[in-house]
Amino acid sequence: MYILIGGAGLMGLGLAQQLLKLDHTVAIIDIDPLACRFAREKIGVMAFEGSAVSTTVLLEAGIRQADAVVATLRNDALNLALTTLSRSYGISHIVVRMRNREFIEAYRLAQASHIINTVDLAVTTMANAIEYPEVESMMHFEQGQVEVLKLPVPGDCYVAGRTVAQISQDPRFPNSSLIIGYQCHVCANLEIPNGSTVLEANSTILVVTRPELVHQVIDYMGIHASHLPTIEVSHPNL
Repeated sequence: MYILIGGAGLMGLGLAQQLLKLDHTVAIIDIDPLACRFAREKIGVMAFEGSAVSTTVLLEAGIRQADAVVATLRNDALNLALTTLSRSYGISHIVVRMRNREFIEAYRLAQASHIINTVDLAVTTMANAIEYPEVESMMHFEQGQVEVLKLPVPGDCYVAGRTVAQISQDPRFPNSSLIIGYQCHVCANLEIPNGSTVLEANSTILVVTRPELVHQVIDYMGIHASHLPTIEVSHPNL
């Protein structure tokens, strides 16, 4: 896919780098010549110097050929303008970074296909890290009605050595919960488990459940915060 990113800030550059790893063709637009130079020389993407809401620059960057546009500009007004312009060029896949929730209806009216509030994501992630220290990560779906948890399986926890079928048939395992992913070790591929899959010690699982059952799932498995390693983040992604 050819993906056009408006904005060469930390998010725009980080996203460009990640998309390159996924074998996409990426171009960035930014008014800062130094940011554009960095994008070309350090990341290896095409970079067009100028305003991402200029039709001249957008055409030069090949917006008519783009499969998707990402708006990560410095404010919501510019992101909204880029969304509207992208729609006018027939782009159907538009992802925007929203800074202020007051713009959400405007983005919807402009038909942005994905609206991502990075502040909300960061706050939610931090709150989850405090509320559920046993959970390595948590994803929300359907406006928070469904949670997907990434959980470790230490050797001394209750489910280690048991099959998925044994766990699902255990009356103590919370209803409306399901093990949907299994990774036997950190370097292994994520698998879709079946009933005979044994949850080995030091593996990782993905569990889908309802928000009100998160604590019950953790308690059932016998996982404690002391099992989790300390993770140090040296380079912010946002």
